Amino acid sequence: MTDADLLLRGSPASPFVRKARIAAAVLGLGPRLRLVETDTATPGPDLLADNPLGKIPVLVGPSGKPVYDSRVIVEYLDHLAGGGLFPADAEARFDDLVLQATADGLADAALLIVYETRFRADGERSETWVARQMAKITRTLAMLEATRAPFAAPVTAGAVALACALGYLDLRFAGDWRAERPRLVGWLEDFSAAVPAFAATRPAG
Repeated sequence: MTDADLLLRGSPASPFVRKARIAAAVLGLGPRLRLVETDTATPGPDLLADNPLGKIPVLVGPSGKPVYDSRVIVEYLDHLAGGGLFPADAEARFDDLVLQATADGLADAALLIVYETRFRADGERSETWVARQMAKITRTLAMLEATRAPFAAPVTAGAVALACALGYLDLRFAGDWRAERPRLVGWLEDFSAAVPAFAATRPAG
């Protein structure tokens, strides 16, 4: 088995790609992971062969079989490592799965705003659509601000997803969310201190 036998197709700026990279690092699989930068705006034949949806991330493991959707990839990596990212207790596990879904939805809403403003001409953009996505972000951040305790080990899939979603808001929205969310800011600082891969995977822009 080669050192880098896990090929990850994606962009460093994607919160979902970042989630897979951090999950691999936390699970001790980082040395086996190789990122192949992929542009979904002009998807090449390799991406489309691995995922006909043309979406990232896509992980190709030792078997050569592609695995996609970041939640499935995190489950796959956890399986390869023998566990570690999902609580063993059933109630805690489902709480964390809901947190992961919430964080992924937060990142999705932010991505939809970016796509609307980046890929549509001025006269074609829907301010109603952007406002709807921003409302999702505002509501979700308010709920998380009210419910997040300071970060504490162990690292879970939900925590990784939340950190990546907040990191994406920092990247694309200049960290505007921080002013009114001091508990979430503290949570993210604690997570970053505990998980070196968060800083190591921070996209340049």
